[in-house]
Amino acid sequence: MKLYSIVKKPLFTEKGAALKEAENKVLVEVDLKANKIEIRKAIEEIFKVKVDKVATVKVHGKQKRWGKSVGMGSDRKKAVITLKKGEKLDFIEGV
Repeated sequence: MKLYSIVKKPLFTEKGAALKEAENKVLVEVDLKANKIEIRKAIEEIFKVKVDKVATVKVHGKQKRWGKSVGMGSDRKKAVITLKKGEKLDFIEGV
């Protein structure tokens, strides 16, 4: 897989902000087929930081209803990236 196709986007949530402040962890959405080794290499190459640990969570899409018809939301995969001590990763500078 190509590096920029593995990492899709950062996730800005309250839980993610708390993890970033307390434990130096960052949440990102990644490709469903990517494994932890590929995610680690992509983060290190793209953002030039050292990664200590990668944890992944597969989130299944929710069922949605529009009147009589029923549909499904898309599945996605989240990665919790633990950075090594002294490393810092800011997706938005100055905020």
